[in-house]
Amino acid sequence: MADLRLDGRLVRELQAQSGGPSAITFHLPGFKTYSSPELPSCSQAAWPAISVTGAECALNCDHCRAEILKPMRPATTPEALWQAASGLARRGVGGMLLTGGSNSRNEVVYEPYLPVIRRIKDAFPHFRIAAHTGLVDRHAAQGLAGSGVDVAMLDIIGAQDTVTRVYHLKRAVADFEASLAHLAATGMRVVPHVVIGLHYGRLLGEWRALEMIAPYAPAATVLVVAMPYYASPSRPFRVPESREVGGFFLDARGLLPGVPLLLGCARPAGKVKAEIDAYGVMAGLDGIAHPAEGTVELARKTGREARLSAGCCSVGSGELLESVFAGETPAVPMPLRRFAEGR
Repeated sequence: MADLRLDGRLVRELQAQSGGPSAITFHLPGFKTYSSPELPSCSQAAWPAISVTGAECALNCDHCRAEILKPMRPATTPEALWQAASGLARRGVGGMLLTGGSNSRNEVVYEPYLPVIRRIKDAFPHFRIAAHTGLVDRHAAQGLAGSGVDVAMLDIIGAQDTVTRVYHLKRAVADFEASLAHLAATGMRVVPHVVIGLHYGRLLGEWRALEMIAPYAPAATVLVVAMPYYASPSRPFRVPESREVGGFFLDARGLLPGVPLLLGCARPAGKVKAEIDAYGVMAGLDGIAHPAEGTVELARKTGREARLSAGCCSVGSGELLESVFAGETPAVPMPLRRFAEGR
């Protein structure tokens, strides 16, 4: 990471607000194949994503266009879900991401699957299920909780223009907060997500999303960054600047004090990812999924205790595999002049 040129003033602000070195967990979920010279490789067999709608989604949002569903394992009937999940559990896999395409109201229709989810959890109590819920009413939230879902995840959108234009959705921003309230009321572990740059690469409602999340004191909040790869040429997304993302980390820490903040696996690749991850380390984020090469070294050199988990960051620490620096004393925090511009 020595060749990255970060904003020195922002680096100092992030470090000042982070309160000093703390532990950081690097998560290696198997939603996609990942390789880094600093960490063990992982494959899609390790913690797979399963879609109850296959590649089908009624919304066809501008940032995704249902492309994100295509590599996932389809399980479009309750029996198919049982076969997939029970097979994984018997092979010793720790858990899965359960998701699916939305209907026209941004709801993932899980109701036909709830009995089999309960069956999975009863048969394999240590097999964890993290579910992307979409928008829910009280009945749907209670159904998910009763089925034994371990973690409920929901994107929170704070700008009506983004809901309407990007999601093609005739729902109000208030529906996202209401869904969060319904999920929180069940007592489930709830981990809201905020997509930075969701409005075609521009930050618009993200701060409002944090304000909506704050009253519910969730188990954690995941920050991800919009990726331009699936967008239509007629509605392109720009790549958010790393400094914008780093500045949002600063604001998130201020608006969600005491809530674990995690950098999820969805973010642009290349140099901008390395810069975003560096800002995340300096901001004191509690976890980073699929870190860019050099991120582990940076964490060590800034005095942070680094840990490694095989599971989805939303589930918690997951199976804590090992300390990345087992048997070593974390380094004394080093000056970051070689990582940052002196602005």
